[in-house]
Parts: sequence; C-alpha cells; structure tokens
Amino acid sequence: MHVKMYTCGPSTYQQPHIGNYRTFLFEDILQRYLEYLGYDVTRLITLTDVEDKAIAQAKKENLTVEELTSKNETGFFRDFKLLRIKTPDYAVRASSAVDQAAKLISQLTEKGYAYRFTYKGAENVYFEPLKFKGFGKLAHLDMTKWPKKTRRFHKDTYPGTPWNRGDFIIWDGCKQNAVCNNTQIGSGRPAWNIQDAAIVTKHLGFTVDVACGGIDNLARHHDYTLAIAEAVSGKPFSRYWLHGAHLLVNGKKMSKSTGNVVYTSDVLARGFTGEQLRFFLIYAPYRKKLNFTFEKLAETSRKLDSLRNMVKELERAQTGESNRDSKELVNRLVSGFEKCMNNDLAVKAAFDTIYGTVSELCEMRESLSPKDRENLLNALHRVDSVLQCIF
Repeated sequence: MHVKMYTCGPSTYQQPHIGNYRTFLFEDILQRYLEYLGYDVTRLITLTDVEDKAIAQAKKENLTVEELTSKNETGFFRDFKLLRIKTPDYAVRASSAVDQAAKLISQLTEKGYAYRFTYKGAENVYFEPLKFKGFGKLAHLDMTKWPKKTRRFHKDTYPGTPWNRGDFIIWDGCKQNAVCNNTQIGSGRPAWNIQDAAIVTKHLGFTVDVACGGIDNLARHHDYTLAIAEAVSGKPFSRYWLHGAHLLVNGKKMSKSTGNVVYTSDVLARGFTGEQLRFFLIYAPYRKKLNFTFEKLAETSRKLDSLRNMVKELERAQTGESNRDSKELVNRLVSGFEKCMNNDLAVKAAFDTIYGTVSELCEMRESLSPKDRENLLNALHRVDSVLQCIF
C-alpha cells in the first residue's frame, strides 16, 4: 500500500536548531515505521526559501537570497545525515513552485475565495477565510469571533499572534527592489501562506495520507494550507494530521532573545554523537513537551550506550544449546516493539521493552545457540531500521 506524506520543512533563512530536529525526527520515525510495516512511503518536505524573513536576512548578511538559503539548506541536510534522518523523496524549494502557486491563485480568484487589493502600490492577492466553509477546523477555531468587517494582513507572518483574524495575503505584488516572478497572474511572488499548498499539490496532488509538522504549524499555517487546497479541489487535503510538541531548554522555550538556542554543533562540541542526540529527541512522546539539558542528554546517552554494549556482548558470546526461554525472548522482542509503536509511536516504551529483553538474553548469553543469536541480531537490526540508534 502506498502512503503519501507531507512534512513541513524549515525556513532556510536561518540554521535549524535541535528543537526543529525533534519534529523532523518524529516524522522520520513515522516514515520508517510505516515502511517497517510494509507500506511504500513517498515523503515530501517543503523548504521555505523566499519569504519576508529571508529577504531581510540576506540583506543583513550582504548575500543574495539564493546564497543565503543554499548555505543553510546544505547545513540542514548535513544534519540529516548526522541524525540518521532519511532524505525525503521530494525536498522542494518554494521558489520552484511559483508556477503552481500562480495557478492556484487564479483558480481561487475565479471561485471567489481570493481577491486582488492594492496595498502600498503593489497589487496583492488575499484569501477570504469567511468564504471557505469550515475554516479553522484543524485547530478548532471559534469562527463566531471572526470579525465581519474586512481586515487584511499584509505580511507573511506576525510574531506573537496565534491567529490573524482577517484576510491573509497569498500573493505579494511586485515592489521596487523586491524578489519578483513573471507569471500568469502578473509580477510578484507567492506569500508564505500559499507556498506549501503549491508545493504539495504540484508533486503529490490535492490529497495526501499524512501531514506533519511542529505544534507551531497548527495555528494559521496548516489551516491556511488546508483551506487553499480544499477550496480549489473540493477534496480533503489530508486524511491524518500529526503535530510534535516543543523542545524546551532548561525549562524555557528556545529563543535568540533568551540566548538559549542549541544547535547540533553545540551538542557535538560537548562530546556527544549524532546517535545519542537522535535517541534523546525520540525517547519521549512526540506530542508532549520535552525539556533539554546536557545532564538529561548524558543520562539518556548512558542508557543507549548500555544497550549497545549488551548487544556487542551478545555478538561475541560463545555458542551454546538452544532453549525455549531464549526463543521466546527473541520473539517477544519484536512483538513488544510493535505493540508499543502501534500505540501512537511510543518509542520510549518500545526501547525500554527491547532493553529489558536484551538484558535477560545477555544473562543467558552462554546458552544461546547460533540460530538463536542469528535470529536475535536479525530482530535487533529490523527494529533498528526504525530507531536508527542501536547499531
């Protein structure tokens, strides 16, 4: 069976931090577990390379937008290798889907969901949420509080506001010294609010099976993407939605103003490995907040290292006679793993089950037959095709 999976990627105007990677890792676990179960997964990740923030940051660093975003994109996929995150089938820049964005906007305008409005000399296009039945259904937005009088939000994003209660921009008309594209709807660029819808519908069609992102994507972003795609097609955009919770640092949300942003380079500089960081970030329910400290990272790393050392002992064990207990434990390892993972990707419970089973097998390692040991190692390699931190 084929699964189409859309995951929100980074805004490449800056370097991602380990909180961003927590989201990408739970999505990686989901993809790998679906494949473990026999599904054929096609995964797309979006790369926001042209937006207000990218344009401002490029100017600040005296770079072109292309130079800035390419630099950060290279670092992003370098960290994917470090953290053993599977490279998606499609990693698509927003700048490569301008044609699709223009096509969607043309259709939205024809259907009455979007309209042109000139603001500060630029002819922009805005989406009118009140025209779309069920707007805000993903985040369970109370639309009775939506203003009846027209209000327009002209920027891609507005920091600090969970909802922009009004019409949101989907096309930035061309301004002087701006990034512009010549399209069927005129000169300009797609606003951030339509970019993911354009990327996904261009490469995966108007309906996907699973859509994922961080919890921040739930307010505005995913409801915007959903509304745009469904307003054009009349079909459900995604059958399932999953959102990962925040990663805190020393009990506080990561932010540059607080000065507590942690990057993969900071973790490596402390002597930790990519596998240890991966394990820390997946070893907690993805829907719950996780607090990062280097002490907690060291604690989980010791647990991972302990399992890996036991596995090495089992690899080196002298062969003995087969017995029923060892066979049952090997079978229990896989069934226990699957039972936990089937419960909303409960990685912690799955790993702890593996740890307990391997501990018991380690105690009887001298009585494992060659076939038992072979089956055990095959089982461990199989579950590690998902976890990617044991071997």
